[in-house]
Amino acid sequence: MPEPKTPRRRAARAGRRFEKLVEVQARLRAPGGCPWDREQTHDSLRPYLLEEAYEVLEALDSGDDRRIVSELGDLLLQVVFHAQLASEEGRFDVGDVADAIREKLIRRHPHVFGAARARDSAEVLKRWEELKAEERRAEGRPERASLLDGVPKNLPALSEAFQLTRRASNVGFDWQSLEGVLEKLEEEAHELRREARGLRRAGRGARRGRPAPPRENRKARARIEEEAGDLLFVAANIARFLGLDPEITLKKANRKFADRFRSMERQAARRGGRLAGLSPEELERLWNRAKAYKRK
Repeated sequence: MPEPKTPRRRAARAGRRFEKLVEVQARLRAPGGCPWDREQTHDSLRPYLLEEAYEVLEALDSGDDRRIVSELGDLLLQVVFHAQLASEEGRFDVGDVADAIREKLIRRHPHVFGAARARDSAEVLKRWEELKAEERRAEGRPERASLLDGVPKNLPALSEAFQLTRRASNVGFDWQSLEGVLEKLEEEAHELRREARGLRRAGRGARRGRPAPPRENRKARARIEEEAGDLLFVAANIARFLGLDPEITLKKANRKFADRFRSMERQAARRGGRLAGLSPEELERLWNRAKAYKRK
């Protein structure tokens, strides 16, 4: 009867398999290896890192384990590839990467690996920010002027809104309930309607021969842009407050819309027509059929 695998034995086996991956990537980069791999740099690999991360998210949505394993492997390869490049330059290797994250996990979980206690996840997150500040001081790095300084500026806008307010919430600056966020959404929608009405009135005046000065038009557009931004910002926080990532949530909504719209196109094509030739009422009927079909 086979001996049951303990966590230590499973980790040792995984370690050996990981070593084989590192060896393959080193061989691809070595003289006589793959010409494409040998041409790559940290900068040239940047787009692939982001692409593979998004493909992992799609695989997770599919629930297909084989696909998840494959996409996680592609993402892991990016980590190994970057570490291999650095190793060739004598800077660090993949072992240093593994050590760094292992040590960080232990250091930032004193309630698991030390004597500290944490009542709930909110307390863990608050302590997490304190530990990060302590690490910066210990490493001689400059203190951040703001808790928000660590949010990458090149994030997509929805992800940036999520990260900014998540960090603020870690120190208690947040809405107290979902109702509070929804009320804020209604407030922002009301302000956007008010600004849009003002712009429409200005447009009607222009048609009657009384155009608003260009400077006033620019101001009106800027106010509408600001109010629309506030509305989107609050919408991102509704997702966060419900424990959802707004970027992933919107991606799913985008895919749902695209599926339904393509269904409308197929329905129109079966009738020998195209969507562009249909009335708003006919388009609405096709949309409702697409929605009903997807619910079945």
